[in-house]
Amino acid sequence: MHSGFAALRNDCTMNVGVRVTPKPMSDALKANIARIRELFEEGLAKFGGPWLTGPDFTAVDAFFAPVAFRIRAYGLDVGAGQAWVDHILAHPAMLDWERQALAESWREVGHEEELRACGAITADYRTG
Repeated sequence: MHSGFAALRNDCTMNVGVRVTPKPMSDALKANIARIRELFEEGLAKFGGPWLTGPDFTAVDAFFAPVAFRIRAYGLDVGAGQAWVDHILAHPAMLDWERQALAESWREVGHEEELRACGAITADYRTG
């Protein structure tokens, strides 16, 4: 995520506690989403799920964990890859990450501005 999927990182800023109707998508963002969909669907089909490389959670799943939050927050269509998104979002570590994120009351002004620039916030589950 740090060196790839730049459009996703820039156009769908990371925020666990909101739901956003994204602004019109750039071609670059559409391409990023298509590639993520392809990777998720290919992994699930090839290895049988429920994780991206088969029955066990691996570094691949950890690598894409933040992407799952972005997919949910922005309602991005990843086709059959949604099964993995739902599965990882139900993982105890992800639930704990979400719980802690929602409890955080501090807001960084620049990040909030970036979030608003990404689209219309339709739900905000954060405290404070």
